[in-house]
Amino acid sequence: MSAPATIAELTPRAARERPEELAISDGDVRLSYRELHARADAFARALLGRGVAHGDRVAIWAPNTWRWVAAALGAHAIGAVLVPINTRYKGDEAAHVLASSGARVLVTADQFLGTRYLELLATPPEIAVTDATWSAFHDGLAPEAELHRARARVSPQDIGDMMFTSGTTGAPKGILATHAQTLRAFGDWASIVGLRGGDRYLVVAPFFHSFGYKAGMLAALMTGATIHPHAIFDADSVLARIAAERISVLPGPPTLYVSLLQHPERASADLRSLRLAVTGAAVVPVELVHRMRD
Repeated sequence: MSAPATIAELTPRAARERPEELAISDGDVRLSYRELHARADAFARALLGRGVAHGDRVAIWAPNTWRWVAAALGAHAIGAVLVPINTRYKGDEAAHVLASSGARVLVTADQFLGTRYLELLATPPEIAVTDATWSAFHDGLAPEAELHRARARVSPQDIGDMMFTSGTTGAPKGILATHAQTLRAFGDWASIVGLRGGDRYLVVAPFFHSFGYKAGMLAALMTGATIHPHAIFDADSVLARIAAERISVLPGPPTLYVSLLQHPERASADLRSLRLAVTGAAVVPVELVHRMRD
């Protein structure tokens, strides 16, 4: 697949070049590249219909699902700045990110791990979209021509996202990255690790982190792999999905592989489809690499 100049061009190009190939498999939802492009564009037109414009901040506070992907790509399509929020944040932590970024829009889950996110916020952004209001949000779409004009305005040097630091030595701070920086860095990453079209990529790393969002979601879309979003890591469910969905790519931190290797059912699990494992972000013992390969 040829490389796009902006993230806004990613789904239109993928829809042209591999329209019927599978882009996302998320439970009962299976979207081809053509269908993902349509969902992302619909979200983009819904944003435009509510006055969201180039440079506005769109925050997502939700687990890994197809809606996260569609909302993120829809925001990018109009040149909005994506602001991912950690799903483990408490209300005051999320409020800091929303206020610091100036987010006009919050896309969030009705609840996740027993937490109802909107109830944690004293003052939500002016536009809030939940699972329950997702369909209603798509009423009153802006015309397609308006989206075409908005997409054409997006430049490789525009800010694509604002990702916040962990805040270990103070309040989290927003770090800006342009469309060009992101596509160049993670296109190279995908090439170096060997991600390729037709791979079935289990994205366990959360989308709110660059590992899940950029090395996961965007890298898969750039190469033509299929995204299999995974909301919560546990070894039982990961082993089951590898077998059931013939997962071929499984990146994760060293602790993920330790959990799988130590699982009592590992020896009987069907892992023959796995082709590529990528690890990092912590100390990686040499012995762990040998065990992963074996």
